[in-house]
Amino acid sequence: MRLTKSTDLALRTIMRLAVAGAEPCTARQVAGEMRVPYSHLAKVAARLQHLGLIETRRGRGGGLALTATGRTASVGQLVREFEGVGEVVDCEGEVPCPLRQGCRLRMALRRAQEAFLASLDTLTVDDLVASPTGPVLLGLVGRAPVQSP
Repeated sequence: MRLTKSTDLALRTIMRLAVAGAEPCTARQVAGEMRVPYSHLAKVAARLQHLGLIETRRGRGGGLALTATGRTASVGQLVREFEGVGEVVDCEGEVPCPLRQGCRLRMALRRAQEAFLASLDTLTVDDLVASPTGPVLLGLVGRAPVQSP
């Protein structure tokens, strides 16, 4: 299973905010550190805010900050929110698969997808930023960010 770029960016953003502590980071700062366009990060941040995982504050001293809910959020649930829980394969597409009536592959892929997500359900954002990841993320803070378009 391959995660979308939005899901990947959401996970990296929430991990970055988890090591920031109480000090908010600007969206431009996080985009530069993650080497992604600001516009992409802004869309992901808006979705994370809507889910109650981060809060955003405008103006002087504002920025992005992780909420208590975000800190203990299940990684599996976050992936489900961004990826959706659709089918792995599209058997009923524009040209329906001729095997769809008796295919065992569809159910096998569905079980594999659920096993993948279930393995992520036990992880929280706090788990993801435990050592050695947390110190690496903190190292990004001191690095000169790449200017995002």
